[in-house]
Amino acid sequence: MSGRAATATRRFSFVGVTTGSSAIMRVFPAWAERLGLGDVAMRGYDLPPHAEPERYREVVSRLKADPLELGGLVTTHKLDLFAACRDLFDYVDPYAELLGEVSSLSKRDGILRAHAKDPISSGRSLDEFVPQGYWAEHEANALLYGAGGSNLAITLHLMQSRPPEDRPARIVVVNRSPGRIESMRAIHERVASGVEVEYVVNADPAVNDELLASQPAGSLVVNGTGMGKDSPGSPISDRGVFPDGALVWELNYRGELDFLHQAERRRDERGLLVEDGWRYFVHGWTCVVEEVFDVEMTPQVVDELSEIALRVRGGARRET
Repeated sequence: MSGRAATATRRFSFVGVTTGSSAIMRVFPAWAERLGLGDVAMRGYDLPPHAEPERYREVVSRLKADPLELGGLVTTHKLDLFAACRDLFDYVDPYAELLGEVSSLSKRDGILRAHAKDPISSGRSLDEFVPQGYWAEHEANALLYGAGGSNLAITLHLMQSRPPEDRPARIVVVNRSPGRIESMRAIHERVASGVEVEYVVNADPAVNDELLASQPAGSLVVNGTGMGKDSPGSPISDRGVFPDGALVWELNYRGELDFLHQAERRRDERGLLVEDGWRYFVHGWTCVVEEVFDVEMTPQVVDELSEIALRVRGGARRET
């Protein structure tokens, strides 16, 4: 490719840690063709976790100044990049302000916009398997293992997106350390939802088993700890008993997935609906692509992009 052609190519950026090894680098060109995005290439920016603020500002300043840079997706650095670059954004959406993070950078008429898309993408994923009216028909809770960004986004969706009568009776959040719990509590206090939230600091799987067994039938149970992918194991033991008819969501789609397999082994016995994190991954990216390229992500389009991604990855929805 000539230097002139390269410079004319518009760029969609991915700010992460090891972007070159991500499957999205192979998937995005196929998505771009399906969506008719034209001459656009993905560019990765690799930064170490908790990089120096100057490095975040260098990346964002480049995105802002270069007319060929259309925007991008931010993964690991959502909080740190937002803190370092807040003054560089011309527009900050309400979720980004509330959460103090950014996952989507986009431009409109030269204006650099920062969005936090996790509450949207997690909500779209959740709504695919939790039908409208579910909470109104079930006196059920939501039990979330982990108080990181993914589960925080899920709680905001549960607390705000549906009418008050169609929300969980209670949300129970369990985390190993108190810091994340207190951060989540502070954000919840700024949201008027009417949903009671119980915060539990615990690292003992036996206690997590007790919490699991005590939830009403039909409750939602989410593993947002990273265990089974980023670290070994599961937040519960093999003796854990899921509520009858529970909706079980493992946010990971690759790795050892111990929690997912625990639920699958009890699927028939307990009447469980078990979901992995593949659609969560797809919605995470498609929400940002939608914002950056101003394309509508209908359910049909998302289904097509999901199938394309599976083909590009070799057809394996789950891999280690």
